[in-house]
Amino acid sequence: MLTGRESLSRLIGKRRRFLPNLQSILSSPIRSSLNLLSDKNGGLTETESSKGKVEISSSDLVTCPVCGSKVRGEDYTINSHLDRCLSRRTKRKLTQRTLLELNFGCSQSKLQISSDESERLLSSDLRKNCSDYEENVTRCFSKIDPREEKSHDQCRQLPHTESVKQIDVAGSAENPISDGRANTMVYFSALSTDNEESRNHMDGTVDSISGMAIDTFIVGRKFSDEKEVNLGANISLLRDPDNIKDSNAIKVLSASSACCKVLGYLPLELAQYLSPLIEKYCLSFEGYVISVPKRSLDAVPIQIVCQNIIFNGKNGCDEFEALHLWQKALQVVEFAKNRPPNTTKYQQNFCLLLKEVLTSSPHLFTKDEKKFIESFTSLSEDSQRLFVRLYTRKGPWFRLSTIMYPEICNPQQAVKELSATGYLYLFEDTTKLHDDEMKDLLSLLTVSELRDILCTLRKKCNHGSRKQNLIASLLSCYKGGSCPVLQRLIWERTEICIRASPEAESLFWRAERLFFLNGEQDLSAFLLVDLRIVKYPTYNCIILEQIFSNKSDLLAYEEAIEVAQVIDQSLDENNFELVLRCIMIADSRISCCPEKLIDSTSPDLMAIFRSCFSASWVYSKVILLGISFLECERRYKDAIHLLRRLLDCFTCDARRGYWTVRLSVDLEHIGCPNESLSVAEAGLLDPWVRAGSRMALQRRVLRLAKPPRRWKTPSFSESLKRKIIEVHIQGRPLNCEAGRKSRFYGEDGEQCGVEQLALQYYATEGGWQGVHTESGIWMTIFGLLMWDILFSDVPNVFRTRFQTAPLDMDTDHFYLARKSLIEPQLQKIHDGLAEEILITSWELHMGAACRGVNWDQHSLSDLRAAVSCIRGPCLASLCRHLAQDYRSWLSGMPDLLLWRFHGDYKGEAKLVEVKGPRDQLSEQQRAWLLLLMDLWIQCGGL
Repeated sequence: MLTGRESLSRLIGKRRRFLPNLQSILSSPIRSSLNLLSDKNGGLTETESSKGKVEISSSDLVTCPVCGSKVRGEDYTINSHLDRCLSRRTKRKLTQRTLLELNFGCSQSKLQISSDESERLLSSDLRKNCSDYEENVTRCFSKIDPREEKSHDQCRQLPHTESVKQIDVAGSAENPISDGRANTMVYFSALSTDNEESRNHMDGTVDSISGMAIDTFIVGRKFSDEKEVNLGANISLLRDPDNIKDSNAIKVLSASSACCKVLGYLPLELAQYLSPLIEKYCLSFEGYVISVPKRSLDAVPIQIVCQNIIFNGKNGCDEFEALHLWQKALQVVEFAKNRPPNTTKYQQNFCLLLKEVLTSSPHLFTKDEKKFIESFTSLSEDSQRLFVRLYTRKGPWFRLSTIMYPEICNPQQAVKELSATGYLYLFEDTTKLHDDEMKDLLSLLTVSELRDILCTLRKKCNHGSRKQNLIASLLSCYKGGSCPVLQRLIWERTEICIRASPEAESLFWRAERLFFLNGEQDLSAFLLVDLRIVKYPTYNCIILEQIFSNKSDLLAYEEAIEVAQVIDQSLDENNFELVLRCIMIADSRISCCPEKLIDSTSPDLMAIFRSCFSASWVYSKVILLGISFLECERRYKDAIHLLRRLLDCFTCDARRGYWTVRLSVDLEHIGCPNESLSVAEAGLLDPWVRAGSRMALQRRVLRLAKPPRRWKTPSFSESLKRKIIEVHIQGRPLNCEAGRKSRFYGEDGEQCGVEQLALQYYATEGGWQGVHTESGIWMTIFGLLMWDILFSDVPNVFRTRFQTAPLDMDTDHFYLARKSLIEPQLQKIHDGLAEEILITSWELHMGAACRGVNWDQHSLSDLRAAVSCIRGPCLASLCRHLAQDYRSWLSGMPDLLLWRFHGDYKGEAKLVEVKGPRDQLSEQQRAWLLLLMDLWIQCGGL
């Protein structure tokens, strides 16, 4: 696989974006200094024009009023440039014009506030409204565990920052710049189901609970003993602690019948609070059925009344806890009034996603777009369900005759409503289609239907042809104009076909992207949580700054995603010409900004992890993939050009190490060893070149820096020449084929890999126990030891309820922002408390999804043995390296972690990198081994 392909595919995501701007992107002129062309046979050729540079016309550039540099005259480029200038607080010269005086050629000029003025207004607003935001602006999204609810007192201790999230749902979407209104800090707690907190206060006493009535529903009717219920029927509640799916489950029994048949269950959101009240305080409930639904399996509205509560202050009973649980139960009931259980879960989740995106990012949608999204909730239940069903399916086209869902009563009526409101696009006999749409429609037909159409058109039909070949034959006829009736023939067999409209597809893709902030998660993330398959950690989302400050940045980011998707699809289709065009587009987009994309002197390291959501970051990934593609085609000069572009534009980036190594290698490929050596030497002075990349450059310098190029031996030569201890193990191989993993006969005569053979050898020779995990066990140990720090209250790093790690975990900001928390924890590990911390973290967070932590692969006993045998100073140093630079040290750890005990409390550990007969150490693995050797010397052994 090409380098960067997998990363780019993850960025694009599982759901391929509808490409509204594809034709304009591909047809627009490219201002790139790189010209890549392909010949008629699909091979790559280099032309004379590719060696020259295409200059940007001065008429296409405008002068920035802040820094004075020339900027390409495009809306999103201008806005992005101004945002960067203002965020750096660049002082404006007295001779420069104001933003209002400068005409960028836009239809409307936008009012912006200077950095000093905005800082003054912001600080005064925060002081003025401090009490207001503490009381009125805090919003909770969490389903709070009664045992783990955290106080929000910490929010008052956070320092006021200069750029905070502005909550103004009714504000103008076209003007995201502050207009002097009060700015607010917003706290979002993880794993929520709502963003509206009930305003009830715990003013009463335990005795006041008795006699109170609450309205709720009977759910889980498919598990009931009696399918029919009667209006006004008496009911009672019974705990079901042995329920496999939910230990807090509460059954609803029919009090009218002598055998007390089960009618269903209380909603699990309510049961989690009423369950401890029933158990600890002997709370009992009775009630009756309020109304009877049309369908027997629908939720049944009921009213239940608290009969009695026994509180004696014994057995850990706490009056405050009882009131707290009751308060939470009332909040769940209040919230459920607007979300009846009859609404399907996926429908609820989709509506919740739309609501939260419009609440948190209203400035990224126009008034018409917000109106269109908000109108979704006013559609009928069937229409909402049908659209979500179609939106989450692959499609894009669907036969109306084949749409059958049990929860949708009238799909035809739902299609009519969705079509009238612009959510669906219908294919009928009079519809005119593009070639791509025709291809998608043909894929809906069966093989027999395709053959039937070919016979009707009197075209040659090979009965052994595959479906794709039949489609290609019909499509070629349609494109050539020799088959004008093809569309009618398709409609006669499919009848009406439907698909999501381009507007709906584009807007809801954007909403989903803004909600999850990545392409790997979609609505199925809700389902995994609802089914208790995935449990996310508990954390607070403290949002002080927006990811996308304005819509122009978002549109540029979306366009970059489109280019990334095109190059990914083009590689699948072997369309090399389109691949090259995407590379040139990405190069032109990055080169249009003359200043550095990230200022290396800026103290705001937070900008580094936020840059992952910029268009330039996406284009850098496209270029990296293009570099790998060009290297495979031996187009080293073009690859060198792109590598220099990346190094010039991204001055603060952890990927600079890899780019520098590839630049040095490619320069050597074209016969420039002196320049290759200079690049490697310069890379060693770059603070962003680390770990394996640094090791690779050092080894290149040693190899290239020989007389007469260099007479002085580098200072790091002795360190690199250190001998790594090797142990040779004899084994009986089964295969010796290149490109395949070596297989051996183990000590027990069974087939095994080289790592299992090494484990058997060490178990026999020295009584060592261990596991083959590579970096897996270390990432698990790090995650468990640093759990509270990973999910501590740091602003802006948690933005969604479905995160397994903070957004800045791969950046230097992670350690610097939490240094006061990390160092005391490392000191505890250094002092020998790692095993205690590990056990506590395992028991409290078992099963919660955390990046790097694998609950199934590593048992607690293995983790405890490993931690107890590795000395505290060494373990603390390893954790410090991961905390300071997680991205660089994430991979390359030795294959085996071995341990053995001497008595009950003392032990020792060994790390072993295993290589087969034809394997060699990678630079990253070599860097880890040398680091571990240094730690072994400093700490007196592992």
